[in-house]
Amino acid sequence: MKFTLATKQHMTEFFSEDGRVHPATILKATPMTVTALKTLEKDGYEAIQVGSGVQKKERVSKALRGHLKDNAYKTVKEFRTPSGDLSIGATIACDIFNKGDIVTVSSISKGKGFQGGMKRHGMKGGWGQHGQKHSAREVGSIGSTGQQRVNKGKRMPGRMGSDRVTQKNATILDVDVENGIILLKGAVAGKRGTLVELVSQN
Repeated sequence: MKFTLATKQHMTEFFSEDGRVHPATILKATPMTVTALKTLEKDGYEAIQVGSGVQKKERVSKALRGHLKDNAYKTVKEFRTPSGDLSIGATIACDIFNKGDIVTVSSISKGKGFQGGMKRHGMKGGWGQHGQKHSAREVGSIGSTGQQRVNKGKRMPGRMGSDRVTQKNATILDVDVENGIILLKGAVAGKRGTLVELVSQN
């Protein structure tokens, strides 16, 4: 299984060889360093732990700094896959991906704050006539009167966004190994600078 960490840059257009134009998202993939290898015998599961990016050492806890051998990575992630021939300290770059690869993309969506039922759940709102005055965007009835409570899972206004979004079957349109750029077909959830996880489905 191939995987990498990248940051969302912006969207653009990509013209394929047959002349078609595709919406695309530019992802900046910095090389990752293998920081630990999880084994079935020792940890109960198989995984590869990687570190990406740099930051001030003061921002990393002493426990994590000791685990990372005094390195201050901005992001530390685990991917559930056998280590293969990888070893601690090995570098993983974006060149593991090729044009046309099918990947699963995960990222954190944009935070939208506290929103009403119409924006959050697509409710249609109240009537626009017959004396309706202050209930144009209200959610309406939220439960029977005899219950004296609101059922769990009721769609209501609340915090919206900042959720982990996973998109399957995304296609890699192009890979620029020299600049560490991955061109992904379609949109990716999140704002510019959002951390994006790419895992191959092949």
